[in-house]
Amino acid sequence: MSLNVKDYIRTIVDFPHEGIMFRDVTTLFADARGFRIAIDQLLAPYAGARIDKVVGLEARGFILGGAVAHQLSTGFVPIRKKGKLPGAVISQAYQLEYGEAVVEVHDDALRPGERVLIVDDLLATGGTAAAGISLCERLGAKVVGCAFVIDLPDLGGRKVLEGLGHEVHALCAFDGE
Repeated sequence: MSLNVKDYIRTIVDFPHEGIMFRDVTTLFADARGFRIAIDQLLAPYAGARIDKVVGLEARGFILGGAVAHQLSTGFVPIRKKGKLPGAVISQAYQLEYGEAVVEVHDDALRPGERVLIVDDLLATGGTAAAGISLCERLGAKVVGCAFVIDLPDLGGRKVLEGLGHEVHALCAFDGE
């Protein structure tokens, strides 16, 4: 039996609170074959494309993005939660279900004209990814794609990112939240 990426992802019921079905990718990361499949599939649509940097969104996007950058023989840029990066940064606020969050990137992490691939584990509402796109574009980079392991289509993130003019690649989807 051939396993796909979705088969390696565990669901934890009522985490972080009641009513949430948490899609846990740590089980995917812990399995060498599953992790390899995920990385290969994340970068497959971009094989042959010029990608200057891979941008990973905190925190699981660092794990995936680092591995994708390694496979593409390119640099890696982290987009972090506010206050986590040393040195000069630019910031972007975005809306959460209840409130606001801020992500940051070093102000010299990307150069104008660089082509970047944004990577994260999960696409839900699209807020974090849209904030990441904004940071990249403010530094003059061109986002060539956004790659995720999981899409939660009911939460509308794909539509948000596509509405901003960006290609979205997801390895699997889970209906519901």
